[in-house]
Amino acid sequence: MNIYVSNLSFNVQDEDLREFFTPYGEVTSARIIMDKATGQSRGFGFVEMSDDAAAKKAIEELNNATVEGRNIKVTEARPKEDKPFRGGNNGGGGYKGGGYKKDRW
Repeated sequence: MNIYVSNLSFNVQDEDLREFFTPYGEVTSARIIMDKATGQSRGFGFVEMSDDAAAKKAIEELNNATVEGRNIKVTEARPKEDKPFRGGNNGGGGYKGGGYKKDRW
């Protein structure tokens, strides 16, 4: 089961996150999400546990726990939603000069 952990202190590292969940069962992975530009923690991460029952117990007991002076939020991770592509330069969105529309008359 995948677990989402948020409101983490920026000092928490992958190993710290793993240690929070290890007393509840086997942790197959623990990862703090880092900002690509700064290399600093973004304040949340994901934990994967092999046993769903152990993961549910960890979620119950660790949600709202205080870690480094912050109340962390622990929930079951939801699958990443597919968002529609919102980029590119295909002539839409008020861009003038270019794109496929220039030869439309």
